[in-house]
Amino acid sequence: MRISSRPVYFAIAAAGFGLPAIGLVYFQKVLYLLPCPMCVMQRIAFLLAGALALAAALHNPGRTGRRVYSGLIGLAALGGLGVALRQLYLIHFPPPFSFECGVSPEEKLLNALPLAKWWPGMFQAIGDCTEVAWTFLTVSIPGWAAIFLAAILAAALWTASRKN
Repeated sequence: MRISSRPVYFAIAAAGFGLPAIGLVYFQKVLYLLPCPMCVMQRIAFLLAGALALAAALHNPGRTGRRVYSGLIGLAALGGLGVALRQLYLIHFPPPFSFECGVSPEEKLLNALPLAKWWPGMFQAIGDCTEVAWTFLTVSIPGWAAIFLAAILAAALWTASRKN
């Protein structure tokens, strides 16, 4: 059975838009967890991958276009995956210094971006990157982000490598 690239792109777009929405609605509005700078960078990676996947699904490109779209989606997912893995590293091996009494440089940079001013609830970085405030099946939020970003990366690579 052959699977068209279009449903794969729509699934990536659903994950790319749905997961940050869950973060905003459930984690921020229900559990009152504040996003840290690395969480915001992961949200941006999810949204970028989702936007590219939606464009690819609507465009329904040929083989070369599919490779270009999939490559860009893969780069967005890889960037977010790198941030998620770095955050997991910091959780398990916290640095000796901390910015608990002040604002971190990453926080200043992200909060100065137009996105943070346009939609502060979604893109304003406030929380601590090394704090684990929620887990599901013993996996923290950055762990789940890494799993989903790796799945998006795998789907993008699979779509790019298809012949038809």
